[in-house]
Amino acid sequence: MVQKYQSPVRIYKYPFELVMAAYEKRFPTCPQIPVFLGSEVLRESRSPDGAVHVVERSCRLRVEAPRLLRKIAGVEHVVFVQRNVLNWRERTLLIEAHNETFASRVVVNENCSYTVHPENEEWTCFEQSASLDIRSFFGFESALEKIAMKQYTANVKRGKEVIEHYLNELISQGTSHIPRWTPAPVREEDARAQAGRRDAGSPQADRPGGTPGPAPETVLTEGDKLDADYIQRYLGHLTPVQESCLIQLRHWLQETHKGKIPKDEHILRFLRARDFHLDKAREMLCQSLSWRKQHQVDLLLQTWQPPALLEEFYAGGWHYQDIDGRPLYILRLGHMDTKGLMKAVGEETLLKHVLSVNEEGQKRCEGNTKQFGRPISSWTCLVDLEGLNMRHLWRPGVKALLRMIEVVEDNYPETLGRLLIVRAPRVFPVLWTLISPFINENTRQKFLIYSGSNYQGPGGLVDYLDKEVIPDFLGGECVCNVPEGGLVPKSLYLTEEEQEHTDQLRQWRETYQSASVLRGAPHEVAVEILEGESVITWDFDILRGDVVFSLYHSKQMPQPGRQEPGARAGGQLMDKGWVLGVDYSRVEAPLVCREGESIQWQMHSPPGNAACSLPGVEDVLTALHSPGPKCKLLYYYEVLASEDFRGSMSSLESCTSGFSQLSATTSSSSGQSHSSPLVSR
Repeated sequence: MVQKYQSPVRIYKYPFELVMAAYEKRFPTCPQIPVFLGSEVLRESRSPDGAVHVVERSCRLRVEAPRLLRKIAGVEHVVFVQRNVLNWRERTLLIEAHNETFASRVVVNENCSYTVHPENEEWTCFEQSASLDIRSFFGFESALEKIAMKQYTANVKRGKEVIEHYLNELISQGTSHIPRWTPAPVREEDARAQAGRRDAGSPQADRPGGTPGPAPETVLTEGDKLDADYIQRYLGHLTPVQESCLIQLRHWLQETHKGKIPKDEHILRFLRARDFHLDKAREMLCQSLSWRKQHQVDLLLQTWQPPALLEEFYAGGWHYQDIDGRPLYILRLGHMDTKGLMKAVGEETLLKHVLSVNEEGQKRCEGNTKQFGRPISSWTCLVDLEGLNMRHLWRPGVKALLRMIEVVEDNYPETLGRLLIVRAPRVFPVLWTLISPFINENTRQKFLIYSGSNYQGPGGLVDYLDKEVIPDFLGGECVCNVPEGGLVPKSLYLTEEEQEHTDQLRQWRETYQSASVLRGAPHEVAVEILEGESVITWDFDILRGDVVFSLYHSKQMPQPGRQEPGARAGGQLMDKGWVLGVDYSRVEAPLVCREGESIQWQMHSPPGNAACSLPGVEDVLTALHSPGPKCKLLYYYEVLASEDFRGSMSSLESCTSGFSQLSATTSSSSGQSHSSPLVSR
């Protein structure tokens, strides 16, 4: 595979002639570059008028590689041939270089140029491109590639420092100005003789037999180029390889992409998301650009107006910035009725609103970059989980959340700088178990999670937010205008016809199982628990009538009929001859569920000996006055394996700074029965 390098435009704020004088000081040896052992001139020529000076040198470079590799290769230094074409008239220096050592095994080509700045003729621009093709090298191709790229990029950085060193040396010696070249008077017959002569400044000039030299790897038009000062000012510090990846991907987009080219900071996010692996970043970015075009995301901020219901009940909004200047977004998730919002506006509307938040976040990052004078490419999100309960684990809501996470991670990578989660309740580890596998590891490392009041004091919010911007509802003094959320009235829900139109009902039916329960006839679901520390969750909606929910535990699978491990539903499963307290035990007191209610429920592993003195189902049924002979409901359940739950807890602890209290509480309850039902309307 051919490795390529392309530098940004580096600017010396000195005239071309002075820069050339500094450049010549690098030869024949340069103590400032230790790997450069020396050089000798092979050929040299000048044009008759002295405007073009061509020099071909042989340069020796010390090999900085492991001793074993040097011994196998049998060399301590390598030889490169460098050809410089200096055109005083055009004020350009073109440099071509290629390796002579191991030329049949390794091909290195480099092209550099010094030119006058297009907007300031007293400044000089420098550009550099190179390619490395290792065809074979004694079985050490991969190792050599890494060593070569590391050494090359180190020398790139050193090269600019050396020019600046010699510029300062010249100025200290009293040379701060060198006159521009002017042509000497030419006799008329000499002028005619030169008229038909091939331009001596051509890259092919003075090559034996007119042999063409290596072609430049990348050709950029003037408007396409990035200069190093711009990168430092707006994009931040990048290594030479990272700069090269950005320039190559940007140039590829300009050549192939039809439509709006993303901004440089957006391209850089995709490179960072793929650890600057150019091909992977290109693939990810192309898929995102197609997605943006398909859904017209570029127009979202101009066309999107959230429904009034969202503005009132969606408990999220922008709130100043964090201590590093990142825009701060606050989400009071515990106060938000996610189920009610989905039933009132639909999943697609919620997704579009989330996308608009991300688009606005990018816009605010650009504004903060200009305001604070330093690169800001990500924002901070503060999530308050006070009020989070089992209602937030409503399965369609969780599935919608996972879809939103996937869309955001695919199309807005590296936009989250930090996620501060405060007042995390005991139910949070269950939610984390469900969503953490879908969160990128790099993103997960940016999470800081606090339970209880751990976010207060040193190590808490004050480490990331100025005291002046900590919201009042978290003990700060700043008034926060983020909506408080609250339950969405059922009168605002979409009708069944509207839900059918948005395809929501079909999606929910794919998640849930339905059941019709006749009066006095139980509908039993058997769930096989393979591990004692599993977490069981239920979620059901009562569509019509009233129903009683109860939970039992048995050490044997109900008969008749052998079933595959897992769950079975339908009719009565328990043998009528079973005796309560002997063959099975009641784990929870019967729960009366009324028409229109939604129940989310969890329990940490059934105990070995559950109490059987709880109220009986028959007693509850006697007191239950159902309006009809049949109840209809939708239900869903899931068993979270102990390994998954413990794994999620480990990842939770590894990405937090103040989660010890919640972690200990959750761990202590994992070995005993703990149920948490929540009923909502």
